[in-house]
Amino acid sequence: MPELTFGKAIDQAIEDAMARDDTAILIGEDAPMLRPRLLARFGPRRVLAAPISESAFLGAAAGAAMGGLRPVVELYMADFLAVGFDAVLNHMAKLATFSGGTWPCPVVIRAPSGGGFGDGGQHGQSLWGMLASIPGVSVVVPSTPGDAYGLMATALAHDGPVVLFEPKLLSAEWLEFLGRGARETVQFDVPAAGARGEVMPGTAVPFGQAAMRREGADVTIVSVAVGVHRAIAAAEVLAAEGIACDVIDLRSLRPLDRATVTRSVGRSGRLVVVDEDYTKFGLAGELAAVALEAGLTPRYARIGLDDTLPYARHLEAEALPSPRRIVEAVRGLLA
Repeated sequence: MPELTFGKAIDQAIEDAMARDDTAILIGEDAPMLRPRLLARFGPRRVLAAPISESAFLGAAAGAAMGGLRPVVELYMADFLAVGFDAVLNHMAKLATFSGGTWPCPVVIRAPSGGGFGDGGQHGQSLWGMLASIPGVSVVVPSTPGDAYGLMATALAHDGPVVLFEPKLLSAEWLEFLGRGARETVQFDVPAAGARGEVMPGTAVPFGQAAMRREGADVTIVSVAVGVHRAIAAAEVLAAEGIACDVIDLRSLRPLDRATVTRSVGRSGRLVVVDEDYTKFGLAGELAAVALEAGLTPRYARIGLDDTLPYARHLEAEALPSPRRIVEAVRGLLA
């Protein structure tokens, strides 16, 4: 199997889909410049530059999907979904329901997300909890290049709107872009296992199917994206203390693999959610509800973003989930 970087794996999935399906198009700010390979292969009618107005090109994507195309929309950052949120919330998400299932809206939104760069609270958010709360929208968050390709491949074949969150800290292209200028001497804490890995071309990863990254009977740790790698690192520290952890990579938030989570929690009796998104009213609380609705009463802890992400790098590092915080939370549950 070829090895690809995280971002290139997503690019390859898009290229493969565009080669198979003439209705697949790419829309985004500076898309022809950022995706020269796609532009050279498919031309300017299918690789389209958008104005700096997410409300405009997300709305255009919804209309294009209604007209029979399958748009892929590339945002610069997930935070900017807020600018075009009406198109996602009130149009893409509801079109199939309003039409009795006869009018699908196959739009894929590629949304780079996450902190760790010192970009501040309006450029480092991971808003998957908010998006996953919307009926009609599928939300996926890969943590490895193989899953990045596979989830994007599934998204591109899906007949409804999908938001694929691309963790910036795993993307070599984003690291190069965000590490320029005054930050050339700054070190970024990049999980190597997520930044580059084997990719099987043509292989799709189903929505709603979590992956067990590590097995252990004492504690269940659930996460997505960079948090999965932080959880694995914490589990290795805990293993030296005789504490064995399940580490579950959800991969898909909507649909959510409830069965894998409840099966693990039912065995361990302890649940730790590691989430780079906001802790309140989001994924962390949803997973607690999943356990309770299954009749389980685990000891529970959540590690996430409790407030606006700080700009100062040392404060940002303290605010984001880290192996240290995960280890402390697990020790607290076992105390």
